[in-house]
Amino acid sequence: MIRFFVATAVSIALLAAQPPKQQGQQTEGVRQAQRLMREGKLDEALAAYKQELKTTPNSLPALNGAGVTLDLMGKTSEARGYFSKAIEAAPAPLAKAGARRAMAMSYAFDNDCKNTLKYEMLVNEHWIAEKNFYQQGEMLNEAARVCIEAGEFDTAEKLYKSGAEIGLQEPNIPAERKALWAFRLEHALARLAARRGQKEVAQKHVAAAKAVLDSNAGMAKAQAIFFPYLAGYVALYTGDPYKARFHLSQANQNDPFIRCLLGLAQEQLGEKEKALEHFKQAYATTAHNPPAAFAKPFARKKLGLR
Repeated sequence: MIRFFVATAVSIALLAAQPPKQQGQQTEGVRQAQRLMREGKLDEALAAYKQELKTTPNSLPALNGAGVTLDLMGKTSEARGYFSKAIEAAPAPLAKAGARRAMAMSYAFDNDCKNTLKYEMLVNEHWIAEKNFYQQGEMLNEAARVCIEAGEFDTAEKLYKSGAEIGLQEPNIPAERKALWAFRLEHALARLAARRGQKEVAQKHVAAAKAVLDSNAGMAKAQAIFFPYLAGYVALYTGDPYKARFHLSQANQNDPFIRCLLGLAQEQLGEKEKALEHFKQAYATTAHNPPAAFAKPFARKKLGLR
């Protein structure tokens, strides 16, 4: 998901895919493999990464790239072998954090809350050492995002609350950042209430999230796009597919998770062909973050693919 729930996809997700200075610049072989992966040519991308590893077996971008490609192919157990090697080969704490975060996402592709959290907490060891409270909160939110869709609601709630609490410990935190954590927490609590069947509670948190959004124009400028997602999610899981379709249609259509939610809403409305189109769009993702980790295997099943 984009700037909010997976801001770590910007700040950390690519760390393991980027070679540290000690290893020099990416080779043409790695760049070719990355292009193939972005084009959805996963078999060819994997072959290119493996070829690169024959000559540079400790190449972090090749190890990570092979693991990501295998996760996208649904071969998560095999992927984790490459991520393990990347963790071992990482020469610096930041690179090791990136490789561990990639391992966490691999478990997310299996809807595995427990092991996702295990590796996210290992990533957090780096941010604790750096006294970076914002990134600590980010990692807890990211793990929570996986856990809520795995049905581990109590764990997800604890993680979201802890993430906000730690994030707010940032020294000299600006008002915009305070509002961001408040918005994130209300957003999360609304979704959790919806999944627990607590419609009225969910609606109260939706209203609270909107109030926070309206209270800080600077924060809202970047975060307003996530309110239709919230409204649509709550509507979907509290039995109103019409309202869900309306709101989700205004959310980020480049997000594969949103596409899955839209597909579910349209399935409930009997719009099967339109639902399939959304699932196809979701399946096409080549991202390696919580939205993709849910969407890729979910859409694969909906489309009847292996």
